[in-house]
Amino acid sequence: MKNTGVCSCVQEIAKSFVNLNIDQPQSEIYQTSLMSALIDGVYDGNMTIAELLEHGDFGLGTFNDLDGELVAFDSEVHQLREDGSARVAAMDQKTPFAVMTHFRPTISGQLTTTLEKIDVQDLIDRMVGSPNLFCAFRIDGRFERVETRTVPRQTKPYRPMLQAIENQPVFTFENSSGTLVGFRCPPYVQGINVAGFHVHYITDDRKGGGHVLDYRLLEGKLELAKISKLRIDLPHTESFQQATLHSEEMNAAIEAAEG
Repeated sequence: MKNTGVCSCVQEIAKSFVNLNIDQPQSEIYQTSLMSALIDGVYDGNMTIAELLEHGDFGLGTFNDLDGELVAFDSEVHQLREDGSARVAAMDQKTPFAVMTHFRPTISGQLTTTLEKIDVQDLIDRMVGSPNLFCAFRIDGRFERVETRTVPRQTKPYRPMLQAIENQPVFTFENSSGTLVGFRCPPYVQGINVAGFHVHYITDDRKGGGHVLDYRLLEGKLELAKISKLRIDLPHTESFQQATLHSEEMNAAIEAAEG
């Protein structure tokens, strides 16, 4: 949907944001496995949710067997399931791919104007200032709509992700309040992570959510952290060692999978 009256005020909104001069260490992005491995069908990992939380209190990813979406904030981890519902993740569940950080916002501001997804992304780009840095961001707000999808649980032998998402269910949460958890990664990490924006949503009642395809924000609070540190742990599994982690089609495959 094209927005005709919002984009022109993104620059004015940016001026209202506050830089948080907090004396704290810079955040680091921690990542287990690679996005390219997930695209190739590596859906089994050895890292538990309990172990994942040792590396951060905020993040996103998925679960073994590609069983739904993972969203974490305030040290709580939820599993967003293929029927659009959400539940608290068990500490012994495992993940084949996740991105975490200790969320320490460096910029914060209120959003009081209706904004489309593209407008929020433009605002975040302006606040970060450089396409070469990472950014973690959180929006707590009211949404006219949030469109999500969740990949159905897979069984072995695993299919590559593009095949796994062919019949993925799509849900629209209308007039809901909730939290967006997201990362914006530089173009040069495509395949390692997801270049650009990768966002998950969960409702305030913690009953629904998913991987975000689109949204329209009515009002909310945006917090973001610029990050220039990335740490990656590669799996020691046989499936990872045998995976095809680079191909000419990889970029198109990630764009298709992430929406």
